[in-house]
Amino acid sequence: MNGTETIEDFYKTKLNWVPDTLRKEIGHFNVFKLDDFVGCHSKPIPYSRKDYFKISLIIGRNIIYYADKTIEIKKQALLFANPQIPYSWEEIDDQQTGFFCVFTPSFFHHFGNLREYDVFKPTGTPVFELTDEQAEKIREIYLRMFDEINSDYQHKYDALRNLVFEILHHTMKMHPAKKTQKEQINAAHRISILFLELLERQFPIEDTRQRVSFRSASDFANQLSIHANHLSRAVKATTQKTTSEIIAERILQEAKVLLKHTEWNISEIAFALGFTEVTHFNNFFKKHLDLSPTQFRSA
Repeated sequence: MNGTETIEDFYKTKLNWVPDTLRKEIGHFNVFKLDDFVGCHSKPIPYSRKDYFKISLIIGRNIIYYADKTIEIKKQALLFANPQIPYSWEEIDDQQTGFFCVFTPSFFHHFGNLREYDVFKPTGTPVFELTDEQAEKIREIYLRMFDEINSDYQHKYDALRNLVFEILHHTMKMHPAKKTQKEQINAAHRISILFLELLERQFPIEDTRQRVSFRSASDFANQLSIHANHLSRAVKATTQKTTSEIIAERILQEAKVLLKHTEWNISEIAFALGFTEVTHFNNFFKKHLDLSPTQFRSA
């Protein structure tokens, strides 16, 4: 796997220039037509993590490689890419069109937490197939983005943030998440968010010297200064999964990425993921996939 691609790398590779706004504290936002980056204009998209967010309206058949998933876009779809998860895509058809916007995490500083939205969660769905009518609505939002960014309006970047949220809310309404009862939210919801943020803070693993520190429900409970049973009840109420299941799923997802997209040996991967013995990692992996890490890597 390649290292993390920065927003500066994106501009240098794709456009051979870097805008001055990258150095501003307000963060950076830009919007593009996908047509200028596909077909004869295309350059290979390396499978890598990015240090910026990207929302793409992709019209045309493609294969998306996202974390450990392979997703085929049959006609048109929205792709939500976040800084935690590596991805790339491969064009199937010659006819490709669409739009995409890129923005740094600081662009939304004090304007809401994007990682609370399912589309940007590591365990969420990053690709949403669209009907023609839905694609047209999203297309109209991108066209409004171009109008705003090219305007002299003093508060245009606030307007652009609103348009990003408009895409997010359109998508969430098209694919609503399962509802939870009101009494399960409030304190339980806040505890779950803190747990998930603490879990996610340990990733991505990009160096063999990195190591996952928190592996058990009690590890996280201690960090959050609550009882492990309290944490487990809160997480179960809001996610319908146990704390241990969520931790295991996230570690397994990172293990798949490291096995497929790095040349690290199994011992290095096991150590990075917090296993004291390689055999413990092998047993964990085989329990969940019925394959050993070595078998998965060579498959």
